[in-house]
Amino acid sequence: MADQHAPWEPRVFPRSGWDLIDPSVRIEEETIPSYRAGKFYPVHIGEVFNCRYQVVGKLGYGSSATVWLCRDLINHCYISLKVYTASTATHEVEIYHHLQTIQSDHAGQTCLRPLIDVFQARSPNGDSLHTCLVHPPLGISLSQLTRLLPGKVMSSAMVRTTIRNVLAALDFLHTEAQVIHTDLQPNNILLGIKDDSTLSQFEQREFEAPVSRKIMQDRTVFLSRPLALSYGTPVLCDLGEARLGIEQQEGDIMPDLYRAPEVILDMTWNYKVDIWNVGMLIWDLFEYHHLFRARNPARQLDDEYHLAEMQAVLGRPPLQFLQRSERSLQFWDEHGQWKAASIQADSLEILEERLEGEEKKDFLRFLRRMLCWLPEERASAKELLFDPWLMTGLSIKEKP
Repeated sequence: MADQHAPWEPRVFPRSGWDLIDPSVRIEEETIPSYRAGKFYPVHIGEVFNCRYQVVGKLGYGSSATVWLCRDLINHCYISLKVYTASTATHEVEIYHHLQTIQSDHAGQTCLRPLIDVFQARSPNGDSLHTCLVHPPLGISLSQLTRLLPGKVMSSAMVRTTIRNVLAALDFLHTEAQVIHTDLQPNNILLGIKDDSTLSQFEQREFEAPVSRKIMQDRTVFLSRPLALSYGTPVLCDLGEARLGIEQQEGDIMPDLYRAPEVILDMTWNYKVDIWNVGMLIWDLFEYHHLFRARNPARQLDDEYHLAEMQAVLGRPPLQFLQRSERSLQFWDEHGQWKAASIQADSLEILEERLEGEEKKDFLRFLRRMLCWLPEERASAKELLFDPWLMTGLSIKEKP
């Protein structure tokens, strides 16, 4: 039963009533290959951070942070708290501080998750310092949403609504903020929350049925509690991998299956990697299978097989593209002839299984505006916002 408390004062959370998980079983962040217990702050439910944010429950985790729903005891509202691992670079904070310096009325800003507060928290043993980011709370991710849908895929209308928001956010990032996101994936796009009762119910469930946890000498590892389905508009999140400057960047970026060809081939890259990424994202939200598997017969991530799939589906890359990287010669000869692994792959027309007729033609034409070998041939986010396929169902007044 919930404790008796005045609204928005610290609550005393249950001290029993949960299922204990065997300490030998790895759960949540412990399952990440790079996991080291000492790097993660040992957050516990009921803890108060920065004298104002009381932890209600665990929303999720990643390789560099855990995320928690909290009660803001000063502003009397719920917030999301991202607690970074020790010694993790505060790159995301720098990007957010840059965004806060921009004076703009660009509509895409509303499609990007804002930062409310940032502070440092020292671990209970005093050995490490952790950067903490405070955001408005959001609902489930698109990866969680699609698992609830028939066939685990979105409808055309749902994809359009989602991608309009993503492209609006990218147009702001690219044109006014000069920022490349580099990490567009279903886990980083969350649904908005229209009704705070979703959050109060989440809190109440922790009193009525505390989540299972693994209790050890120096820490407790909690299971994440799923939020109820919300129906707000999609919001682009997580700027931890973002880059400031939209031209002449270097380095390995992007989720494995979504990497643009210029990234795989160690070329310099620019903001058009985000556009390639959007095309890959759309395919995964709408189709029953990944466009590229990027795996060799041993099921290992393999650039050779990834590039072979791209060529089989999209056609041969232009020679001028290949000449931008010496690494291209590992896979093509000096004339642009493929010389590496041979695979069988179908065209986009065959791989796309859900549409027919003119809608299918429009959809694939839309995709091909993004999935181009040459980055300069990919459409910009603003151009894509006005694509006929994406605008289907919109009135003139509703144009982005």
